[in-house]
Amino acid sequence: MIRIVKVATALTAASLALAACGSPNDTESGSSGGQSSGAAGGSAIKVGMAYDVGGRGDQSFNDSAAKGLDEAKAQLGAQTKESVATAGEAESAREERLQQLVEAGYTNVIAVGFAYAPAVKKAAADNPQAKFALVDSTDAKGANIQNIVFSEQEGSYLAGVVAAKKSKTGNVGFVGGVQTDLIKKFEAGYVAGAKATNPNIKVQVKYLTQPPNFSGFADPAAGKTAAEGMLSAGADVIYHASGGSGSGVFTAVKAKNAMAIGVDSDQAKTAQADVRDVIITSVVKRVDVGVLEFIKQVKDGNLKSGEAVFDLKSNGVELATTGGKIDDLKAELDKAKTDIVSGKIVVPTK
Repeated sequence: MIRIVKVATALTAASLALAACGSPNDTESGSSGGQSSGAAGGSAIKVGMAYDVGGRGDQSFNDSAAKGLDEAKAQLGAQTKESVATAGEAESAREERLQQLVEAGYTNVIAVGFAYAPAVKKAAADNPQAKFALVDSTDAKGANIQNIVFSEQEGSYLAGVVAAKKSKTGNVGFVGGVQTDLIKKFEAGYVAGAKATNPNIKVQVKYLTQPPNFSGFADPAAGKTAAEGMLSAGADVIYHASGGSGSGVFTAVKAKNAMAIGVDSDQAKTAQADVRDVIITSVVKRVDVGVLEFIKQVKDGNLKSGEAVFDLKSNGVELATTGGKIDDLKAELDKAKTDIVSGKIVVPTK
């Protein structure tokens, strides 16, 4: 049976996307070479991670997943293998990637990103003994699949409040990587929060690519061009949900002395050092917590299939406060969060 699980307890504990095996895009690490094997006397749990386009080092979504994997290595002695998707690859490549991880013995597989849904559905059916986590999608379900999903619209609503409060021009922007239902949740929440704060605000929206082209998540040049267009049209705050393309957004914003809002990770800490000062906050998705919680569950033998929902109430989404640039908005943001959690504000997803 598919069960819906609200995840909260793991958050405190954890605060603390071609190729054949052995290719340059695969990396393996873990309990060999003197590292801990996890529980005393037990063998290390073997975890495979299939990143979306951009992979580890995207300073955003994939890096948040990588953080959870690193925590599992440190805390649980997990032995890991990583592989990454490439822009424009065939669906069969994603299926093969997951199958290769399983065949290599990494039978606890985390697929990072909604684009993996068809591949996870097939791999889970073909390998009922393996366990899968699918991040950001419920389009593949099964007894051996956990769907790690987030209320992105709620965090984005708060980002909209910030943008509207900080904007001096009454004109803000949103850059989406790929125009999918998931990224439209970010847009919907952002627009709702901005307009609730300033009904007259202008919100410019630009998507870099359309499915099935997912290169919009790994194209900094396209992100830069999109942001430059918005800045030229009067925007002074730009929020991006575009993965690795966000670095281009930050570059454009920096050149104009404007403001940016990051996504997924606390990008005032993870972006290139020379642009961090323009990032006033980030909508953080605790993918790391979801990844670590999945690995703990499979290690303990109690995997909860179905949806594991990380929302504003459980701090599964949150606004970063690095740099103190939104400290002056604490009262407004606290009230908005309270109203969302209580249901007084229902944030749209479309």
